[in-house]
Amino acid sequence: MPEISRFLGIVIAMYHRDHSPPHFHAHYGEYRIRVYIESGEVEGFFPRRALSHVYEWLELHREELAEAWDLAAEGRSVPPIRPLE
Repeated sequence: MPEISRFLGIVIAMYHRDHSPPHFHAHYGEYRIRVYIESGEVEGFFPRRALSHVYEWLELHREELAEAWDLAAEGRSVPPIRPLE
């Protein structure tokens, strides 16, 4: 899995040459979600507290995530993004 960040037990991943629209995947234990970068829309289920952490992280790094999507779409290496502190 191409991990780009990890915090509070949540793993954030972005897959190379994944389908549009731009999004990332988050994993927390057995839970899995897909989060759309522009809208913040979520597919899947996360516990409420973990989801709030993902939303907070998204707001802090939306621009970096858009840039990372462009790199991944080209099959290029995606740099890590700072975790939520």
